[in-house]
Formats: sequence, C-alpha cells, structure tokens
Amino acid sequence: MRKEVWSSVATLLVALALGGGLLAMSRDANEDEKEARELVRYYETTVRPVEIELGLAWWKANITGTDEAYAHKTEVQKKLDRLLSDAAVFKRLKRLVDEGKIDDPVLRRQVKVMYLTYLPKQVPPELLDRITEKENAVERAFNVYRPVVDGKKLTDNQVREILRESTDSDLRRRAWEASKAVGRVVEKDLLELVALRNEAARRLGFDNFHDMMLVINEQDPEEILRLFDELDELTSEPFTQVKAEIDRRLARMYDVRPEDLRPWHYHDPFFQEAPNVFSVDLDDLYRYVNVVDVCRRFFEGIDLNVDDVIDRSDLYEKPGKSPHAFCIDIDREGDVRVLANVVPSERWMETMLHELGHAVYSKYTSRSLPYLLRTESHILTTEGIAMMFGRLSKRRVWMEQMGILPRYLPEGVTAEEIEKVGAEMIRYQMLIFSRWTQVMLRFERELYRNPNQDLNALWWQLVARYQLLTPPAGRDEPDYASKIHIVSAPAYYHNYQMGEMFASQVHHALVAAVAPGVDPAEFAYVGNKGVGKFLKERVFAYGRLLDWNELTEKATGKRLGAEAFAADIRPRQ
Repeated sequence: MRKEVWSSVATLLVALALGGGLLAMSRDANEDEKEARELVRYYETTVRPVEIELGLAWWKANITGTDEAYAHKTEVQKKLDRLLSDAAVFKRLKRLVDEGKIDDPVLRRQVKVMYLTYLPKQVPPELLDRITEKENAVERAFNVYRPVVDGKKLTDNQVREILRESTDSDLRRRAWEASKAVGRVVEKDLLELVALRNEAARRLGFDNFHDMMLVINEQDPEEILRLFDELDELTSEPFTQVKAEIDRRLARMYDVRPEDLRPWHYHDPFFQEAPNVFSVDLDDLYRYVNVVDVCRRFFEGIDLNVDDVIDRSDLYEKPGKSPHAFCIDIDREGDVRVLANVVPSERWMETMLHELGHAVYSKYTSRSLPYLLRTESHILTTEGIAMMFGRLSKRRVWMEQMGILPRYLPEGVTAEEIEKVGAEMIRYQMLIFSRWTQVMLRFERELYRNPNQDLNALWWQLVARYQLLTPPAGRDEPDYASKIHIVSAPAYYHNYQMGEMFASQVHHALVAAVAPGVDPAEFAYVGNKGVGKFLKERVFAYGRLLDWNELTEKATGKRLGAEAFAADIRPRQ
C-alpha cells in the first residue's frame, strides 16, 4: 500500500504493528481517553452481539415473510433500541464529543460514531417500540403484497414484464395501477409512522425527522439541497432533450400521440429507469446467460472474490420472500449476504453487479479496524461502488471480455449496435435517475416538514416538474406510499444520486491510476487485479474512519463534486 494512503491512519497502523502497544502507552494519558475506551469496550461487548442478532433476524424475515420471523425481528430491534436509548451512556458520549480531549484520531472517531448511533434513540422507550412495530408492520405489508391484474396475483417481475413488453396500453395501465395499489394498503400506517418519527425528532431538538436523519448521517440539509439545485441546473436541459426523444419512440411503439403518454407507458413503475426504447433489447442478449456465474467470474478476475458471499445468499424467487434486492453485512467479520430474485435479464445482471459491489465493500473493509469503524464510510460511498459496477452490464467492452459477446449475440444484431445502444442506455439511465432522485429528496423533505398537506397532489406536482410526466387525469391516490424506500429507508434516497457522483469520480480516478491513457468509457475492469487493489487501498481500507467527503478526497484527490458525473452524461461521439 502506498505511503500517502496511510498518512491519515498512522496512529492505527503503529498501534497494530506494536500489538496495541501505542494504545496501551496512551491509555492513561488523560481521563477523557480512558473514558472513551471504556465506552467503546461497552459497545463491543453489549451492543455488538445484538446488532448481529438483528441482522440475522432481519435476513430471516425478508427471505421467509412469516409472521413469526417478523415478530422476532421486531423484538430484537426493540432490544437494540433499549440499549441505544441508555441516557447515561449518551450523556457521557455527548460530553466527550462537545468538550473531550481525545488525541487518538481512531478513538475520537469511534466516539463520534457511537454518539451519532445513540442520538436518535434518546426518546422514551415506548415511542421507540411504537416506531419499530409500525416500521415492521408496513415493511411486511410491502413484502407480502402481490399486485392483482385481471384476478391473478403477479410477482414484481411479472408486473415489470408487462410494463416492459406489452403493447396493450389498457393492460399496461391495469398493471401499473395494481403495482401502485400497495400505497392504499400502507398509507394509514405510513402516515402514523411519519408522525411518530417527527415526534422523536422534535424531542431531540430537530425541526423534523428528515433534517435529523441528514445530520445524523453527517450531512447538512441545506448543503444537500443546494447540491441538488446545482444538479437540477446541470441535468435539466439534457434530460428534456432525452425525454422528448423517449416520448417520440414510445408514441410510435404504442400508436399514440406523445402528449397522450402516461406513466404506465414508461416501463418502470416510477420512471426511475430508462424505458426499453432502443433498437436492441439487451434482455435478448442476457436471456440465456447465467447471471450469477458471470458475476462470480468477474469479481474473481479483479481480485475481489465473492464465492463465499454467493454461497450464503438467497438469490431466486419464492413465496413470501421480499421481491426486492439488497446486501447485508451480518457481523462485520465476513458474513456478507445478498437477497435477490434473479431471472436472466439485463436488469438482474445490473442488479447483481450492484449488490455484489456492496458486498465486496463490506467484505474487504479492513479487518484491522475496530468494530465501530469496520463498515462503509457512508451509505453514499457504498452505493457509489455498487453503481460503478452496475453500469458494466450495458457496456460492449465488458460483455466481450466476459464472453457474453459474441456468444449470445441475438440474430440480426451486430456488436456495433450493442455498443451504441448500451452507451445510449447508460446516458439515458443516469439522466433519468438523477431526475427521479430530485422527486424523492424533495418529496420526503416536504413529507416530514408538513405531513398534513395534500401529499397525493404534492407527489404528482414533483413528478411533473422533475420527470416531465403527465399525471393520470383525476387520479387521487397515495402513489408516493407505493415506494418502499419511504418506509424502510427514510431520508436515504438522495444518497443514491450522490453515490452516482461518487461512482463517476472514483471510476475516473481508478482508470487514471491502473490504466493511464485509456478512455474511461472503454475501461471495463475485467481481469485487471489492479482494480481490486485500488479499491481495497483507496476506498475499502478506511472503513468509517473517514467521513464521506474525506474519503472521496483520499480516493480521488478531490472532494465530491459533479464534474466527473457531467463528463459521463455527455453524448458519446
């Protein structure tokens, strides 16, 4: 590892090299450091086992969907909440953060992380229990819900298949409406949950839950809003042009006028992904590809082996199981798992590359870091690494190097067409997603600032403003409530877009480091062990020792910005 990489973690390395001697020598240096170490030991011996227990319970609930599993998950969450709501521990942490003198940067960072972990739990236990029970009730309703179309229950994949392939506008509408109907199922509980979350935030001195969550995640609410305002200016014009071209293609596809297009014509229920309006359907290319095997071989080739992750994972559809995809690090000791519902398609190739991107971040975070710091720097940094890998599924050079092309090339299609369409899809996707995240950030911000307003109308106002979609005439349904992230990952979604920016910035820095002179759009990582080395040394090694902006600067030489993202959304010549 390069010397400069380690400059900010010198204390940790010296301590490790001396078998902990440095820490031992400074143990009595001052009372604040002594107290800090006592609190860290308490967390590792008392809280850590319950966090692991909760991870296992959360996993079982999501792969089975049973009442018993969700009840157990709820009880374990309550147990953890009770530990983290300890007012005496929090008081000591707050004093150390506000007034303490801790010279050791590793110890100081652990105390800060503990403080941020305890902060949202400093409310009455009964309020925490009510929040947990409500979150679990709504999450379970999502996981067991199945859209009904023409009297038949469908899976999420089947609804998406209709929206992707059917040319019957009325069937598309019915499938889209069925996918949104879960909003009506969970609306009441969700609004009660919003009220409970706001109550907890106000008890802690915040105006609302959304502001509190950003602060806890080391983000300034107004700075984030300014960043998204800048992103709006950056993407508005190119998105308008792309959207007009998409509308022309969709209008021809469904034999309607562009002005008659409605949300169910856009293939994804939320228009967060690019519709399949291209001259080549990449799903035809992936129809006979073993998605999991390709991912296994790819990550092995860049020295980020995922065999153990895949062996522990649950990757295919079954009744009661969550219809979505996620990665979970159970113990920060290597027990990393992925839940997915894989079918052979480009979407699931992208999804598996994405989730295994999360997995390698967790798996290869330095085990020499203390438990509290042995996790990603921030949710946006792990999302960024996941997105960086997810983009590969649309790139010709990656398909060729992985043996997908020319072996699975559809009849009558050329590799040049795959290249052109793939590049266009990536650009369209990045622009479309950037506009969708504008909706999510601004809706959640307003949801928690004023939950009593007309949320149905607010949702469609934002969708029309940022996604340029025409709302269905007369529709007054809680469509916002059909987005599971509003329930299970509140005040989180903007980090996906910040992750996109992180992905572009890391990718450009990685190419410059391991393949100097190569066009970033032409470098697909395959078989280059320098990719794994770069990520292990420049990103994964730091864990949560650095905050997200410090990590970005260490990994790329610059703080997080939009420059690399802007380069990646320019049309390729």
